Amino acid sequence: MLLEFQRITKEYLRPSKLGKIVKYLRTSVVCVFRCDNCGIVFEREQSKIAPKRRSNTYFHVCGDCDNKRFAQHKGAERRTIWDRPVSSSDDISRL
Repeated sequence: MLLEFQRITKEYLRPSKLGKIVKYLRTSVVCVFRCDNCGIVFEREQSKIAPKRRSNTYFHVCGDCDNKRFAQHKGAERRTIWDRPVSSSDDISRL
């Protein structure tokens, strides 16, 4: 689940051509997510994520969880919904 975007500014030092130390700033945008598997909050740089995946229409899994196992589990949940007969009167919003 996408929680927010944070703008992070980092300060660096480098020597100039004349030997002076020059300070410069770099700004990056970080996406803050909550893992849909374990619930841990984690961050990823916005530039490392595809633009269409920066939304809550996709599931987000942290680096500690097994993303392939999570995907198999979600696929099994969806199959139980889609394998129901059309004439059943079960409410699929509860599944």
